Amino acid sequence: MALKIFNTLSGEKEEFVPLTPGQVRMYVCGMTVYDSSHIGHARSLLTFDIIYRYLKFIGYDVTFVRNFTDVDDKIINKANAEKVSCETITERYIDEFHRDGEALGLLRPTREPRATEHLSEIIALIENLERKGIAYRVDGDVFYEVSRFADYGKLSRKKLDELESGARVEVDLRKKSPLDFALWKSSKPGEPTWNSPWGPGRPGWHIECSAMSTKYLGQPFDIHGGGRDLIFPHHENEIAQSEGARGQALARYWIHNGFLDINQEKMSKSLGNFFTIGEILHDFDGVALRHYFLSSHYRNPMDFSRDGLEEASKAADRIWETIDRAGRAVKGVTQAAPDGGLIDAFRQEMDDDCNAPRALALIFDEVRALNRLLDEKKTKGIEARVSALRAMCDTLGLLHEGYFERKKERWLRTSDVKLTDIEATIGARDRARKEKNWQEADRIRAELQQKGVSIEDTPGGTQWKVK
Repeated sequence: MALKIFNTLSGEKEEFVPLTPGQVRMYVCGMTVYDSSHIGHARSLLTFDIIYRYLKFIGYDVTFVRNFTDVDDKIINKANAEKVSCETITERYIDEFHRDGEALGLLRPTREPRATEHLSEIIALIENLERKGIAYRVDGDVFYEVSRFADYGKLSRKKLDELESGARVEVDLRKKSPLDFALWKSSKPGEPTWNSPWGPGRPGWHIECSAMSTKYLGQPFDIHGGGRDLIFPHHENEIAQSEGARGQALARYWIHNGFLDINQEKMSKSLGNFFTIGEILHDFDGVALRHYFLSSHYRNPMDFSRDGLEEASKAADRIWETIDRAGRAVKGVTQAAPDGGLIDAFRQEMDDDCNAPRALALIFDEVRALNRLLDEKKTKGIEARVSALRAMCDTLGLLHEGYFERKKERWLRTSDVKLTDIEATIGARDRARKEKNWQEADRIRAELQQKGVSIEDTPGGTQWKVK
């Protein structure tokens, strides 16, 4: 089996062959930390979390770098509006991002570099471009001269002459071409600044990723990823900067996830259809949101709806209930070697450009099969199948610990039922059972079921779940 990846650079699926056997170096553009992350960000974050998990699953040693852009016009504007420092804004939203990431079950990258911690690398890269005659300075600003890079447009398949004729020209007559972009911006009142050979100022957006990716991964590296909206101009400009400076490819494979609309409209605060990750996770589990995004191939455009997320939540329940049921019915599930046939089938689907929807279909075929066997009490020898189910789900990030507890917490927030009442009712039932008052015990069970609570008697005591 060989993993194939759709490479935006070539426009084709290609067999994935890392530069160093057994090792993968991957960079994904991260957040500009000036506001809460929204569900469009969640789709990209979960896409590359799954790719990261799958590369590790098939045995690669993965160095995964995802950055924070912590100096930017939007950050500066927010800080000035709130009359606080830029650092106050960025720390607030980096902390919030990490809380969201934990709730989504994201694996932490190997490194999470911040732009402001890499000014020396950024300045050195700009100086290199200036020495090569690809960058020019004007009044303390430094611009990249796009016409000096012959391959400009190769990722987005945009031609330079077409871009020039259709450019929305910024009001900056100092630039040689409207397509030229800022590498360094001279300082202005109310902005953070750093010293540089061109005077005090701050870096442009695109140069940050070029500097950070090559610092930690070298050049070239294996995979560069991000949302489809970053192909142009951000990733195109990264290529121009890095390859213009060093004369070799930046990355071998470019991976981009598709757009996310809300009820067939672009997400927008003005339309009232803008949802942050935190808002969605108040009502739904991160596993449900992950399942929802897994149901569509990562490259396809996707339309988000709460009805669809409700269905995904029920499906996630089904997976967790099956694994929990099998674990109680069959001992040694977690120690058993996974069924090889199931793992091979899973790999066949995921090796085809990480085709998670087909892998998810395979998982549900096995969920149905296992439940039939459990219904018929045919549990002999199914440990390997349950172990394979767990391995597949874990690789897709669907086994985020504490699922049932989080479900209880969300239910209690919106229910009229109080935890103390449930515990008191279960205590009354336990006393009835000790007294062998089976009729009263059954009555209490039925009362709890009417409230939406199911109970199970285990060797460790009575456990309850949300129905």
